[in-house]
Amino acid sequence: MDLGRLEANAERMAQKASRLGVALRPHVKTHKCVEIGRIQSGGTPGPITVSTLAEARGFAEAGFGDITYAVPLPLPYLPDAAELGRRIRLNLLLDDEATLAPLEAFAKAQRTRFRVFLKVDCGYHRAGVDPRSDGALTLARRLQASPGVEFLGILTHAGQSYACRSRQEAKAVAEQERSVMDQFARRLRQSGIPVGSVSVGSTPTCCAAEGWAGVTEIRPGNYVFFDAFQAAIGSCEAEDALAFSVLATVIGHYPGRNELLLNAGALALSKDPGPVHVDPHCGFGRLYTAEGLPLRHLRLSSLSQEHGLVQGLAVADYARLPVGSCLRVVPNHSCLAAACFDRYVVLKEGAVSEEWRRIGGW
Repeated sequence: MDLGRLEANAERMAQKASRLGVALRPHVKTHKCVEIGRIQSGGTPGPITVSTLAEARGFAEAGFGDITYAVPLPLPYLPDAAELGRRIRLNLLLDDEATLAPLEAFAKAQRTRFRVFLKVDCGYHRAGVDPRSDGALTLARRLQASPGVEFLGILTHAGQSYACRSRQEAKAVAEQERSVMDQFARRLRQSGIPVGSVSVGSTPTCCAAEGWAGVTEIRPGNYVFFDAFQAAIGSCEAEDALAFSVLATVIGHYPGRNELLLNAGALALSKDPGPVHVDPHCGFGRLYTAEGLPLRHLRLSSLSQEHGLVQGLAVADYARLPVGSCLRVVPNHSCLAAACFDRYVVLKEGAVSEEWRRIGGW
């Protein structure tokens, strides 16, 4: 992990949020690392977003006291969420009335209260209420009136931005995300339902947006590392922003097939197919020398569990990458690839400075 690039990525997003007048609540699921979370929050334990209660507990133990668990609440997790919510500001998501009744019953029995966002579908169609529906208004009204709930506002994720082919397309999705949430917030307020927070976020939209009128906070995550996918769709300038890579060793030469073999397979890189809608032949990541020079004439064409097969797009320079030498792979999806490891080797000005551990589990 390149510390200089990571710090620059974090600073750019923090400055953009400040310039556009929104709070930054970075999503730490990309790295699950306390040290990186502090960098994203300007050196102190600021507000963050997580994808598991294990992350929430780990960051809470490190002093982070305002955490949004950005997955609709699984009912078996109610006791754990309540326990953690007594120690910190834990913000939960809900998008279904079937979750609200058990939550209210638990809150009443335990004499507690849950801080809850209403999850909204702004076009991704993975989770969230349809903001145009009567049911969305009814559920928001129930949340606002519930004695077991502190209704925080509305939250969405524009995951459809990952289907974009350019920053300009992502800018249009960002405006859709903003507009849907602003209009829904207005609808709720006109119906007498206070809306405190309007929360949005995805790395492509947060990188591309030029304004967030009506939004109070953004929750990008991948931007701190970026990856081959983000570079392909225009979220970042490739080489100067790609902060995470996997160091692999060349373990075989096969000149008859014009191929090399690496000791990095699916359990080191994941099998995310990458931006195939932009480049059908993108392979499973971008290849660089150990020093960081791009190897554009090579493609990581296939992965098995512990092996990666590299194909030469021209005749490979086997002398440049002898058996036993190392190269770097910038994966298609840094969040998934990082999850294959328990720690990061931190590079500062090209030299190893320390190791940082990740938080695992659910």
